[in-house]
Amino acid sequence: MSKSFKALGLAVGALALTHLPAAAQTKVTNEGISATEIVIGTHQDLSGPIKGWGVPVSNGMKMAVEEVNAAGGIHGRKIKLVLEDSGYDPKRAVLASQKMVERDKIFAMVGPMGSPTVLASQDVLFDAGVLQLFPLTAAEFTFKFDPAKPQERLKFNNLLPYVESTRAAVKYMIETKNFKKPCIMYQDDEYGKNVLDGFTRQVTAMKLTPASVTSYKRGVSDFSAQVAKMKADGCDMVLLGTVLRETIGTMGEAKKLGWDVTFLGATPTNVLEVPALGKEVVEGLYAASGFEIPYEDTAKGKVKDWLANYKKMFGSDANTQAIIGYNAVMTFAHYANKAGKDLTGQKMLDALESGDKFQDIFSSPPTVFSKTNHLATTITQVQQIKKGRWVLVKEGLVF
Repeated sequence: MSKSFKALGLAVGALALTHLPAAAQTKVTNEGISATEIVIGTHQDLSGPIKGWGVPVSNGMKMAVEEVNAAGGIHGRKIKLVLEDSGYDPKRAVLASQKMVERDKIFAMVGPMGSPTVLASQDVLFDAGVLQLFPLTAAEFTFKFDPAKPQERLKFNNLLPYVESTRAAVKYMIETKNFKKPCIMYQDDEYGKNVLDGFTRQVTAMKLTPASVTSYKRGVSDFSAQVAKMKADGCDMVLLGTVLRETIGTMGEAKKLGWDVTFLGATPTNVLEVPALGKEVVEGLYAASGFEIPYEDTAKGKVKDWLANYKKMFGSDANTQAIIGYNAVMTFAHYANKAGKDLTGQKMLDALESGDKFQDIFSSPPTVFSKTNHLATTITQVQQIKKGRWVLVKEGLVF
């Protein structure tokens, strides 16, 4: 075998290797696109433990669909939204996803709700080449993808992830208030462990040792043992990897003990319901946040109109969850518009990965994705409850 022939063989071999990933092309569906409409699906908790999230998210989505369609749709196509109730049950989420893929022929799954439900059902989508866009969970599995698994390229997230937002908020609080004994109390599940991870990484990076690390089982309502332990451990700041009731319950317990400590909540605590239900118990609570929460009496321009329209449509005040649902559909519409008149699954994927910016009406950080990064933003704010409402303390934080 001549040397040059051998060299040619090696060169051809090397060429074949460099072309391997391209051969494993992502399969994207073209279902759900007709001359007149684009069918999208979502599963929400409308009847289970987090229906307080699922209902306003669905309302926000419906409002956005109506708005896009009233303005002529996407290159003349109207959006049709198929909404299924998961009851926050992973098995029901799987069945709902199968139904939407096989019967409703959805083009994309937009804004599905919850970590366990999204995790259980996402493979149904990927196998069918259906995009999973902007789910309502900030867990890492919703945007981290393995380039060797081409179907994983179908996932994109525009929520602030728990790990990064927790790190940014903890860093800010420790630096500005000079805390020496940071502590954490977290929910013993996927969400809580993400918050714990962010806390641990940041405290370690700042060469501090947590004075107390305590958890609770999802669904419990008594936090007296955890609070007594943290007080005894001498905590000067407590990070809460909690949701609604647990945030109020823990701070109420601290007040009962006359313990004056600074509380910082992870992003799920940054909702209107915490000050509305917690009243004076939660005064002073800080929280990591993705965007400012608008109030009817202080909102301006488009946001003021949006709040009034929501109230007119649904007979209740809009909250953070409604904004997230609305934004999920508006973000979808932005990239579908960019994909052009001749919409296909591949063109939608290309539009999402193009680096084009979407800016919402709520002054959130802009949404931008690329071929290698399917997470829109990690820029964090810190807000605080003052006189019963959330007030911006600091924006533009990164760790």
